[in-house]
Amino acid sequence: MNRTLKIYVSVLVLLFIGAIIFEVSRPKPVDWTPSFSEKHTIPYGLKVFRDELPSLFPNDSIVNLHRTAYEFLNDHYNWEDSTYSIKGSYLKINPNFTIDAVSVEKILEFASQGNTVFIASEQFPQILQDTLQFKLKNNYSFSGSATFKLSNNAFKGDSIVASKGSSNYYFHELNKENTTVLGSQKFKEEHINFVKIKFKKGAILLHTQPYAFTNYYLLKDTNYNYISDVLTYVPNGTVLFDSDYKEGTYASDSPLRFIFSQPSLKWAWLLALFFIITFMLFNAKRRQRAIKIITPLRNTTVQFTKTVANLYYESKDHTNIIDKKITYFFEQIRRDYHLNTELLDDKFVSRLASKTGVNKNQVQKLIQYILALRTKTIHTEKDLVDLNKLIEEFYQKK
Repeated sequence: MNRTLKIYVSVLVLLFIGAIIFEVSRPKPVDWTPSFSEKHTIPYGLKVFRDELPSLFPNDSIVNLHRTAYEFLNDHYNWEDSTYSIKGSYLKINPNFTIDAVSVEKILEFASQGNTVFIASEQFPQILQDTLQFKLKNNYSFSGSATFKLSNNAFKGDSIVASKGSSNYYFHELNKENTTVLGSQKFKEEHINFVKIKFKKGAILLHTQPYAFTNYYLLKDTNYNYISDVLTYVPNGTVLFDSDYKEGTYASDSPLRFIFSQPSLKWAWLLALFFIITFMLFNAKRRQRAIKIITPLRNTTVQFTKTVANLYYESKDHTNIIDKKITYFFEQIRRDYHLNTELLDDKFVSRLASKTGVNKNQVQKLIQYILALRTKTIHTEKDLVDLNKLIEEFYQKK
């Protein structure tokens, strides 16, 4: 191993060790991903909420739904008498409650038989809005913090001041005959954010602020009192918690799965890979033969044309230049507009004006001047300049 290679290896090793020390010593950044998973302890996870459910419903059974609501409820449906073998309340907390129409109908059917459905979300399927006769609205112009509170005076002191995550979604239209307002939110203006909608024998509880149920807010000050008050509207019985983890969602089978699951190991792996590639590039650059630079041939067509033109102009051979300009002009007319330039009569002038869109008088003036020049045997510089001016005006008018 030569001296230069030893220097490269030593520098890479030092950088590698320094990167590991920096990664281990630096504070772990907060992950603000809105996962809404009951297994995540990050700010926008639901682990605290899920862990506290047994204490909020001490005499009830908490069931985690690791399948879709449709699959679970369908397995407990008695087709003989059209009833469900399980009774209780369905809970779902996620800012994007987007499910298909069949699943919505199954959840509504479950509620219609005397059960309760609780959904905290910023978006609800259109079929659910149409069936329950409500509309949502979002005011994008809010700033600062907001306050969530309940309408019942018994819970007057229990509220949440939200400053992160929450959006100004609220109920814009409601059916007053079957809807009870349970809570509101105040950004700049106060709007309804929590309602109870009667549906046949059961009830649907809808809340537009799912972030209020996350770890971040439950562990802040006394916000848990507000969540506890909200859940008092969920009746006693079995609680069907719609889990974020569903059957069929498996972890990656990659051999590097564990390495990438640990931030320190992940960065160590990526840095090692980076240093190896860097070493290979340096080594390849040192051994590669120099490539001869071949200068491409210059395009001298324009320069040649200018030189020839200057020769004609300086020799004062105006007749020759005029003849070539007229020849080139008619050649372009034949090529672009497919017109016969042998007979330059009124018919030709009309057809040329029609195809080019140039005023007929201007075309006629140009053609007549060309005809006049052809009758002369000797031409002056003024003849050349005037011809060039008329041709340029012709092209500019097209």
